[in-house]
Formats: sequence, C-alpha cells, structure tokens
Amino acid sequence: MKKLIIAALALCCAAVITLQAQDAAPKKHKLTPEQKQVMADMLAKYDTNKDGKLDKAERAAMTQEDKDKMAAVGLGHGKKKADASTTATNAPAADAAK
Repeated sequence: MKKLIIAALALCCAAVITLQAQDAAPKKHKLTPEQKQVMADMLAKYDTNKDGKLDKAERAAMTQEDKDKMAAVGLGHGKKKADASTTATNAPAADAAK
C-alpha cells in the first residue's frame, strides 16, 4: 500500500513540474504590422547575404537613423541601451541631491 501511495505522489509531482515548465517557456510575440514593415525595409536594405536575418556585420553597417527607426517600433536592442544611458545620466543627479 505504501508503494502505491509513493508512486501516486511521485506521479503527481512529475505532472506539476511538467505543467510549470510549460508555463515558464518563453513565448514568442508576434510582430505588429508596423514592425513587419520596418523589418522588411531593413532586410531589403541591409541583408547582404539574403538569408532573411540581420547578422552582426549587417547590423553594424546600419545607419543610426535606421537603428532609431527599429528601436522606435520596438525592434532591436535600443531599449536596453536607452535604459542604461538613462541610469548613467541620473546617477550624478542622485549624488548631487545627497
């Protein structure tokens, strides 16, 4: 009887772990029509090897204006850099307030 209870308990634990793992899996968000248009424009302009992706070298060749366009619609890594620069500019002000 104890073996049956332990087996049932183990089965329940395995089910809970599996369900939590599925919930924790990253969800891929869908692009908005505006993001799709900007990405298509950038691919047409900078995708030199025509693989449908912008690799590191192709992103390095982008103008700042095009990087800003991508960041404005939520593509790329512009948000992380903006947060870091905001923190850096606010740090001296916080020190001055002390």
